[in-house]
Parts: sequence; structure tokens; C-alpha cells
Amino acid sequence: MAPAIPAAMERPHFIGIGGAGMSGIAKILAQRGAKVAGSDAKDSATAEALRAHGVTVHIGHAAEHLADDASAVVVSSAIRADNPELARAAELGIPVVHRSDALASLMDGLSAIAVAGTHGKTTTTSMLAVALTSLGEDPSYAIGGDLAGPGTNARHGGGRVFVAEADESDRSFQKYDPEVAIVLNVELDHHANYADLDEIHESFEAFAAKIRPGGALVVGEHAGARELARRVAGREDLRVITVGESEDSDARITAIVPNGMTSEVTVVLDGTAHTFTVSVPGRHYAHNAAAALAAGAAAGIEPAGLAQALTAYTGVGRRLQLKGEARGVQVIDSYAHHPTEMTADLEAMRAAAGDARLLVVFQPHLFSRTQELGTEMGAALTLADGSVVLDIYPAREDPIPGITSELIVDAARAAGADVTPVHDKDTVPDVIAGMAKPGDLVLTMGAGDVTDLGPRILDRLAGN
Repeated sequence: MAPAIPAAMERPHFIGIGGAGMSGIAKILAQRGAKVAGSDAKDSATAEALRAHGVTVHIGHAAEHLADDASAVVVSSAIRADNPELARAAELGIPVVHRSDALASLMDGLSAIAVAGTHGKTTTTSMLAVALTSLGEDPSYAIGGDLAGPGTNARHGGGRVFVAEADESDRSFQKYDPEVAIVLNVELDHHANYADLDEIHESFEAFAAKIRPGGALVVGEHAGARELARRVAGREDLRVITVGESEDSDARITAIVPNGMTSEVTVVLDGTAHTFTVSVPGRHYAHNAAAALAAGAAAGIEPAGLAQALTAYTGVGRRLQLKGEARGVQVIDSYAHHPTEMTADLEAMRAAAGDARLLVVFQPHLFSRTQELGTEMGAALTLADGSVVLDIYPAREDPIPGITSELIVDAARAAGADVTPVHDKDTVPDVIAGMAKPGDLVLTMGAGDVTDLGPRILDRLAGN
């Protein structure tokens, strides 16, 4: 039996319904029986998938898209104050609900596992969702990317567990009160919302404070995550579980054996060794899987079965996702947009490539992030044999004078990287076709629309 739909969510209207987080919530509500509608700037496969669930999706933003009888308007932090549907909601007196409040209402009455961290949230949430589904737990889940198996980012299940990706970018993860929380890492990012690293730490501490009494906090080996563990150490009603390769970790990773595009991972938890396959290469993905194992066990899932169920995870969209092969060249897509993520994915692909060349098409995401971290992004590109750097994808931001992708190009060249700036995205397939040789790996990288280039590069390589 589906949990009751909160009154405010019986007839919701989502502005920006095609977004990863928004579409997932809309999908779950539709599966629970709500009458869901919304709008997005452009049509997409996500919009079509929502329509298949009975959701009304309008293309473009206009006041007339908002029905007079809508029970609430759901927004994310990306929605601007001058949006015409938001203005219409004010005229009609329809309450406006933030995406995080809507998601929090879906978790009520369920055993929630919330996955947080500057990097790795989507992968770790996906691993848990797939493994629990494989075990027959029938979980509900809301993820920031589409699972390779079910091909969806969200689902209403009949089981007791709800697995959710918890977004720290606008502090919205502080709305949740999970039974188990994962914090993989804590780093400075989201510069438009956080002044410094201290504010980031305070935000994660506030998130941890919402864990239900008797619950558990699973922390990764990253220094920022371990700092969070130290900050909450005095809370007697909270169990802290550390994950990592260090000998003092509660869930200790004792082996990571690369095997092409997979890894064989061994984790010792409560004195028992569990060995399983992780279907994505790289040390950081092994750490994500170990965190998923520890969190699932903390939520009452038998760890031996869960470890083996983690092998059912076959990937998630944009997380080192193989898009295809043409003319002996493999094209892989990465969502990495922070220097730490970029370095981790590039190191993983460098190991997987062996003697082959690694070529990267990188699109910076946000002016504010480029302003603060452009030098580090450039340094990360030294791990590639050659890189194409596109203009900054602005997303929700207005330009910052003097901040362009040239900051990254200059830093990369200063560090010794072979970098080509390309300002016209449409020319990239030709550029890559001129660079790539049989056996090469091409990685499209970034959080913007660079992902659209993978199929086009493959078509150009194939001579279409």
C-alpha cells in the first residue's frame, strides 16, 4: 500500500520538471496516484518518460501553464524569481514548495537512507537502489541520474526503505531526517552559496544533526568527511561508521583489483570479508560501493547478501558511461565538473586505457566554479594525452566579467597539458575525428550539455 500523498502534493505543478531532481519527485508522486503537471524549457526524453506516467508536461514557461486548482508549485533553487508561472502562483495564492520539502514529504514513514557528499552521491545512491532491488527489498529511490538497468532516476516501491540523493549545493539536504546518512566527502564547492569551507562544514554538520536518534552516519575516508565524524562524536544516540582503506576504518577496504572497466573489491565489515565486483573502474567507485555496503548494513540489510547484490549495479548515466565505439575509438561520458572528480575519473580512465591514448572534451560548469577552481581544473587535464576545452556552461548563472574557459586553458598549458580551446561546440566532432586514432579513448566531461556530443562524435568517426 502506497504511503498517503501529502495534501500539498495531490495536484502539484513543477517548474523545471525535466531536471534530474525534480523529475524524480514528480515521477514518484505520479506513481503514488497524484495528479502531476509541470513545465520545462525544452522537450526531452525525461519529459517523455514523465508523460508515460501520466504527467502533463508543458514546454516553455508561461503563466497559463499553471492550473488554477494546483495544490502547490514545486521549485528548485535554479528557478528565477521572475518566472511567469511563479508570478501566477502568487496571484492565485498557490503555495510554493521547495524541491527538498517535497522530497522530504515522500520519505515520511519510511526508513530513509540519504547519500550526501561533494562527489559520488549519484553513484552511491544508485548502487544502493540497484542492490536493494536485486535483493527483493522493493525500495523507493530518488537519484540525480538514470540507472543503466531500469533506465530511470526514481521509483516508488512497496518496501520499507527510501534511498535518496541528498543535495548540499543550496543546503536543502538539511530538510531530511534519515535513519542512515552517508557523507562521502566534504570539499569547497557551490561558491555562489557558500563563502568558504567553514560554511560547508557547518552545513554538513546541520545535515548530520537531523539523523534520527539511534541512527547511523557513514563517513568516507576523505579528510572533510572524517572532520564531520569528529564534530558529531559527542552525540550518544548516533553511531558513526568509518569507511576506507586505513586500518582503523570500521568498513575497511583491503583490496581493489582493477580488471579493465571493472574492479574486484574486498571490504571487511564487522570482522567478515566481503568480495564483490564493481562495474565501474577507479578507486573512488570502490569507496562508493564500500559506503553503500556499510549504510545498507546499518539499515538492517544482511551484509553478505548486500555485497553480492552490489554486483548487479551496472552503472548510471554520465558516470563513466560507455556511449559506443566507432573506428576503434571508444567514447565515454563523465559528469565530473569539480577538479577532484575530474582527477578521479581521469585516473580511472588512464588505468583502463593502458597503452592507449586518452582524449578529453571538457566543458566547464558555472562561472563561479571556474573563477574559484579553474587553475585546478586545468591541472587535472594533464592526465589526458590531449584535451578540447569548451566555453563555460552557465546553467543558472549570469556571466562574471573576465571569467572564461581561457582560465582553464592557460592553467592546463602552464602545467604541461596539450589543450585546444574550441568555442563552437558544433565543431567538436570534426576536431575529435581529426585527433583520434584506433584504440584511443575519448571522454566527454562536464555537468552541462557536453553529454550531447558523445553520439555526434561517434557518428562523425563512423563517417556518417
